[in-house]
Amino acid sequence: MHFEHVTIRAKSLLDSIAFYEEVVGLKLVRDMRPHAPIVFLANEEGATRVELIADGIAYTGGGISLGFHTENVEEKHTALTQKGFQPTPIITPNSHTKFFFIVDPNGVEIQFIN
Repeated sequence: MHFEHVTIRAKSLLDSIAFYEEVVGLKLVRDMRPHAPIVFLANEEGATRVELIADGIAYTGGGISLGFHTENVEEKHTALTQKGFQPTPIITPNSHTKFFFIVDPNGVEIQFIN
């Protein structure tokens, strides 16, 4: 058994697609529009898959974050700050781990970690 995908209820499908493509680096791999407001994005290997559904039921929960690996936490932090995001300070819990969080267009916490 393996983890197939995570589903996010999107406030705006277009804003969410742009975020996951431009900020996270995923690519649109399946588009069910116009029949259904559902798209899938994935990394090149297909191991990371995000399903976005714009069905009018927005995410209102909390306590969940999605973590994405980045080669250079400091560069990613600087780039996102320059794009107008408000990332948390970089957290370094030990000498081998660095990460920070931003929030996607739907209120989901996104972690960038190395």
